[in-house]
Amino acid sequence: MLSNTATTEAAHSLKSYSLQYKTELLDSILPFWMKHSLDQQNGGFFTCLDQFGHVYDTDKFIWLQGRQVWCFAYMYNNIEKKQEWLDIAKHGADFLIKHGRDEEGNWYFSLTAEGKPLVQPYNIFSDCFATMAFAALDKASPSDEYKKIALTTFDNIIARRQNTKGKYNKNFPGTRSLKNFSLPMILCNLSLELEHIIGKEKVNELVPDIIHEVMEVFYQPKLGLVLENVNVDGSFADCFEGRLMNPGHTIEAMWFIMDLGIRLNDKSLIDKAVTIMLNTLEYGWDKEYGGIFYFLDIQGHPPQQLEWDQKLWWVHVEALVALAKGFQHTGDLRCKEWFEKVHDYTWSHFKDEQYGEWFGYLNRRGEVLLPLKGGKWKGCFHIPRSLYQVWKTLETL
Repeated sequence: MLSNTATTEAAHSLKSYSLQYKTELLDSILPFWMKHSLDQQNGGFFTCLDQFGHVYDTDKFIWLQGRQVWCFAYMYNNIEKKQEWLDIAKHGADFLIKHGRDEEGNWYFSLTAEGKPLVQPYNIFSDCFATMAFAALDKASPSDEYKKIALTTFDNIIARRQNTKGKYNKNFPGTRSLKNFSLPMILCNLSLELEHIIGKEKVNELVPDIIHEVMEVFYQPKLGLVLENVNVDGSFADCFEGRLMNPGHTIEAMWFIMDLGIRLNDKSLIDKAVTIMLNTLEYGWDKEYGGIFYFLDIQGHPPQQLEWDQKLWWVHVEALVALAKGFQHTGDLRCKEWFEKVHDYTWSHFKDEQYGEWFGYLNRRGEVLLPLKGGKWKGCFHIPRSLYQVWKTLETL
């Protein structure tokens, strides 16, 4: 793979970043959440944390609860068997077991601090991250209860694939039925997270369909880009939703696809994922102010989302993972060049040098828009996962 001098030098150069990512993860990010987010009275985690780590809202959002359980279980499984990490994961899991689901086993969207339901289980991503949480925790501390929760929730996700919101779907049936990219994208990763529970054969059975959805149905060869929504038959829908492109989603999905490509020993799949990722970065990069746009309209029309030009934390850190893996698997020097470009922007704009952790939301010019460290959407997930992935990927070069 690293056959020529230029590629070898690039590998050495990229490898030098590895320690920076490891140190940030272990000395800043994880300690911030360990110190500030645990609700010792009710269980679970506070995720609405201001710049200093103070709690400014006590509502609990199920997918962020699940993500934080997953995070600490994953670090326990993959870095070091630290009892404190496992205890934190179990602390969150106990709260989820006690309060997280309705009578049919669907996971609520949000709860009060005490665990009373606030928002109905309309959002399948609550289920996705609950599955990830209990699968990772079962690997850390094997338990029939954890296995059962992961398995029954996963079965529920698969059963709801065609209508993820179920009775909470507000669209009128039959007029404009669209498929969304988010679930196939997450299933790329979720299926691997569950492999020790559902078995290799089940993963092998699921993977071809997931890859087809991501790389054939939502990917538009003429554009070289991925759309967020398409008609049920896979055709283009000329409307706000159909023209929508989310560069961060595409880029994140491409490193999931690379992981599947490694599993399948499919070099052409990896190469295609790297090409799509680079096309997306080229298209989604703000040429005037730097950073990656949040949303774009594929035909250049004004997007429906008013926040379209914001620069978000998760988009940039997921791009760093994808670029690191892209270089690792292909040696493509464009991945190195883009990695350094995105790295410089990300570390100089999102990291809070004074109080630790990272800001989540910047305006188009790269100025901090909201000084929060966590909220309804940002929690203990994308940054620690990405820091870990980049650290471990670059370390191998």
